Amino acid sequence: MSAKMTKKELQEKFGIIGRSKALSDLCDIVLQVAQSDISVLINGESGVGKEVIAKALHGASNRADKKLVSVNCGAIPEGILESELFGHKKGSFTGSTEDRKGYFEIADGGTLFLDEIAEMPLTTQVKLLRVLETQEFMRIGSETVTKVDVRIIAATNKNLQQEVNSKSFRNDLYFRLKAVTLYIPPLRERKEDILPLANFFLLEYSVKNKTEFRFSSEALDLITSYFWPGNVRELKNTVETAAALTPNEVIPADTLLNLINVGMTDEEKHNLPVHLNKSPESLDREMIYRALIEIKKDLNELKSFATSVQNGSVDFEDKMEMDEIVPLDSLERKAISNALDYTRGNKRKAAKLLNISERTLYRKLKEYSI
Repeated sequence: MSAKMTKKELQEKFGIIGRSKALSDLCDIVLQVAQSDISVLINGESGVGKEVIAKALHGASNRADKKLVSVNCGAIPEGILESELFGHKKGSFTGSTEDRKGYFEIADGGTLFLDEIAEMPLTTQVKLLRVLETQEFMRIGSETVTKVDVRIIAATNKNLQQEVNSKSFRNDLYFRLKAVTLYIPPLRERKEDILPLANFFLLEYSVKNKTEFRFSSEALDLITSYFWPGNVRELKNTVETAAALTPNEVIPADTLLNLINVGMTDEEKHNLPVHLNKSPESLDREMIYRALIEIKKDLNELKSFATSVQNGSVDFEDKMEMDEIVPLDSLERKAISNALDYTRGNKRKAAKLLNISERTLYRKLKEYSI
């Protein structure tokens, strides 16, 4: 059945939304390599949909009736990743009160998707390479070899060649994985896909909430003109949040502008389109809103500085010297705290905002006792 799957069926079944040539070419390659058991490396920025492509590769393969097991290598602490992947025997380490299967055994006969493969520790990379070459491994604490039949799909948002050059990724594992490399371009490089995706997410939200939302013409202009640094994930979250905040069925540009302004630089804000077909009142509101954003930012900075002065930690005469000698760990601690406040304690989202792995974030939280 999977061998006869057409490109249209592939896109519909796995939610691969878009009409760009880049996406069409990608789907052609997915259909071509899905039938083999060769390892596949998916490369692309965070949020472009690497897991969606991994599901399509598995679903279009002869393993479709078996399990697809997804593992985020950056979200599992280094000390237990090996146990999670390969399993362990009872008593092999403190807390191992029973035998446990790892993800390789769970995925036997199917596919194992290793997301954020660049975050995998070097010691674990050695064992992964052995499994790729021999399809066998030993559980931690076991002397018995376990054989499996697992296809590996890996994904990363990093340049693995650079990781190899910096000695943080094994050269032999990289060459083993990159036999088939699928690159997913960022959304800003395939603008033809933006509106189909936005309308798909809005329809999905509308059906779920039993209503009928639509975008205003100005909102559509803004959606297609924005560069979406968070790619498909950011677009989906923005559309759903905008719909939730809209009291009627027409989502205005102002609501979207409010959402995408968060975290943008001044240059990025000014690069957003000015719609000549807007009424003077609408343009005035937009300009006022942007000005308020800037004022709020300035007030927050002044408030922070005033608090420091009040506490006696900063003197006006010494401010420049103090700014120049702020310890890096203090800046890092503040950045982590701000990210956690912004995401309301969601560590996965905070890690993405900080551009670090979840494992690194957990280590920093422990290091700074946050």
